This record gives sequence, structure tokens and C-alpha cells, in this order.
Amino acid sequence: MMLVGLTGSIGMGKSTTAQMFRDEAVPVYDADAEVHALYAPGGAAVGPLAEAFGEDVIVGGAVDRGLLGAKVLGDPAAMKRLEAIVHPLVGASRQAFFEAAKASGAPIVVLDIPLLFETGGEKAMQAVVVVSAPAELQRERVLARPGMTPEKFEAILARQLPDAEKRARADFVIETGQGLEAARDQVRKLLATLARRLDGPGEQGEGSGDGAPHRS
Repeated sequence: MMLVGLTGSIGMGKSTTAQMFRDEAVPVYDADAEVHALYAPGGAAVGPLAEAFGEDVIVGGAVDRGLLGAKVLGDPAAMKRLEAIVHPLVGASRQAFFEAAKASGAPIVVLDIPLLFETGGEKAMQAVVVVSAPAELQRERVLARPGMTPEKFEAILARQLPDAEKRARADFVIETGQGLEAARDQVRKLLATLARRLDGPGEQGEGSGDGAPHRS
């Protein structure tokens, strides 16, 4: 089973691209969705996060991501405490996903992980896909989100590797700045390339945004 890491900076269209993989019958593990479940009422992270950051981050039995974010953004020590709690819980849910995918006979699975490079997770992948778009479009998308401010956007970007570095380290790049159908076509070409890899060794070339390998 080939493990494919899917990542990209905020506002690049990663979640939409992940759905495109699902539409092609590829199992996708969504790390952010798992965090949402952990933060929901009854979630495994609620108690530990209340103990670590205070009961005021809990609203209606769930972790309020906005309140929690206000306590950790810009504070490296607080971010490390958060990650020490959440990462092991996410790891357990990811293992369950692997087991289910293996049992189903899926040849390829995609792991949608926003901070894949930042956490060193790319080392466990057979291929890494970076979703990218022009910086102007990224900013426009992000600032259109409810509650987003330029300051908050910049703080989030500060935690993430620059887009240019992610692209340089990627095996594949999906460009989302030219519309949904163009991105979907790139996803299909990428999957065809991966299927050939599974069938046997093949030629690899440079490419970007067209389903071709971005690096060897």
C-alpha cells in the first residue's frame, strides 16, 4: 500500500483537492477532521487540553479552537504543549485508518496533513503532494474566511514552511489557481503516474501542476 502525503499552506485549496482524491475512490485520512473529532464533546483531547490550558477553552463541552488558538499562536512553548497532547491521539486514529484501508485492499492511500513537512511526516511517505496557488489568490481566499484578519493570517503563515520550499521538496505539485477542473485533471494524471509506479519501475521527469513528478 502506497502512502501519499498531501499538504499545502493555508488557503491553497488542499481540502478541495483531498475531496478530488476521494472522488477517485482513494481513501483519504484527514488529520484536521480527526482533530475536530478529538475536540468535540466527549473527544479524547477535551480533558487534557482543559487541564493544560484552562477550563475557559472549553465551550459547551467542546474545545473552542479560537480560544485555544489565542493561547498558543505566537507562543512556541504553548504550541509544544498542545502538540504533545494532540499528536499521539491523532497517531492512534491514523493507525486505525491504515488498518481499515489495508483490509479493504486499497493500493494507494492519501494522508491529508497540513503540517506534514513541519512535523517531519514526509519521511514516512512514498510520495508527497503539495497543493499550491499564487500568493495573491491565497491571501484573497484566507481573508474571506469568517473571523480572519491579516494579523492572524500572518501568524499562521509564520508556523508553516514557505510555499516555495514546499514546492521544492514535493514529489508532485497540484496547482489550484486555474479552476476546479484543471486541478481535477492534475489529480487524475498524478494517480495514473502512481499506478504505474505500483506496477513497476518507470521513468521519472521534472514537472509541476500537470500530474508529472516534481522531483526524483
